[in-house]
Order: sequence, then structure tokens, then C-alpha cells
Amino acid sequence: MSFSDAEVERYARHLVLREIGGPGQQKLKAARVLVVGAGGLGAPAALYLAAAGVGTLGLVDADTVSLSNLQRQVLFATADAGRPKVEAAAEHLTALNPHLVVETHPVWLGEANAREIVSRYDLVLDGTDDFATRFAVNDACVAERRTLVSGALGRWTGQVGVFQAKPCYRCLVPEIPPDAETCALVGVVGALAGVIGSMMALEAVKVITGAGESLAGRLLIYDALAAETRTVRIGADPACPSCGGLRTAT
Repeated sequence: MSFSDAEVERYARHLVLREIGGPGQQKLKAARVLVVGAGGLGAPAALYLAAAGVGTLGLVDADTVSLSNLQRQVLFATADAGRPKVEAAAEHLTALNPHLVVETHPVWLGEANAREIVSRYDLVLDGTDDFATRFAVNDACVAERRTLVSGALGRWTGQVGVFQAKPCYRCLVPEIPPDAETCALVGVVGALAGVIGSMMALEAVKVITGAGESLAGRLLIYDALAAETRTVRIGADPACPSCGGLRTAT
């Protein structure tokens, strides 16, 4: 897979990185990545994946852009209010990088369609704030053996984890928490979405290129108010309804 002169100039800062270089950039160009949720996390993640040179980016979101999104969803502009998110996102992402192919899925992802959509991609990023969707995405990734990069945020705290078959997201969150909160209910500082979304994109780039050590099997928690981060290891649950029957990933 060769690069045009324009692509060589565009990705020059990657090409000189020892951990990425030409081979890593070729992997990025060949990669098919799915972003579930074009919201606070999906918006910055999609921007950085597009800029990084990911060849094909799938976007799943059935919502439209509202003015309340713009405080943190930096992929959109004021003029996009009322437009389908995936439509506006595709326009802005290809304006950023014309070498990118964007595949749009203007649907709500759930048990009925998750596996069919996930199977088309190599890697999945989930930035939704709905646990039913999160479980559907996780179960589809486990069934299709796709790596899942999961992010979440609320108020002043965010987290990022990478799940490769086992342990899976359900090992971390086995059931919907009774006190589950959403950003719409409790609020979120806008810049935090950029921090966590960018971390998700970074983990995706590392997984695709094989650079460094990913967060596989670990969860990074960022407390923005205290300016502190900590990382905890996630144990595999042998009774997990999603990955319990799988052998532990290496």
C-alpha cells in the first residue's frame, strides 16, 4: 500500500516516529474503525482518527445536532443544528482529510443490529452513555473477536479501557448500575470530553499500529478536578454472560 506525495506530507510526523513509521501508517490506512456514538467522546475521537490516517471510519448515531451538544462535541458547528449527526460528521471529517472514507449508520445500535454492524470493522470505539447500547456493543465485539475501546465521562471524571475478548466490558460492569447517571442529568465539563475522546483515539492508534502497550485489561480513570489519574486492572469474570466461556486472551 503506497502513499501519494500529499499523504507523505500529511502524515510526516507519524512517518518519522519509530513506533509508527511507514508500516504503522500503512496499517492505519488499511484499518476499518467503527465509532459508536458521535457525541462528546465520539466527536473528538473521530477527528483524531481521521487526522491520523485511518482509511475507513464508520459512524453510528441516529441523533441530530442540537445547540446543547456544541459545548463539548467539537466536530460540529452552529450551522449544523438540526442536521443528522452522521451526515454533518461525515462532511467535516472528509473536509479534514479527503483520503478518509466515512460509512454512516444513522440507527440506534442494539442487540438486533450490533453484531451485523460490528462485524464489518476491525476495531470499535464506544462513547455512548446508554448501558443497553454499551452491553450490545460489548457482546457483539466478544462474539466477533473485535477489540473494543470504551470511554465514559460525567461531571469532572472520565475513564478509558481497552477490551480484547476477555476480560470484557461486562466483567467490569456486569449489570446496569441502579444509580446510573448521564451527562444530560448531571452535566459534564466540555474539555473533559476532548481529553477522554483523544485518549480513546490514541489507544486505537496504538492497537492498530502495535505501538507501545495498550490499556488492554486495564481501566484508566482521570479525575479532572484533582488533576490525578490512576489505572486499575480488570479481572475476568468466569461467570460473565458475554465472555465467560472464552479462553483468556494473550
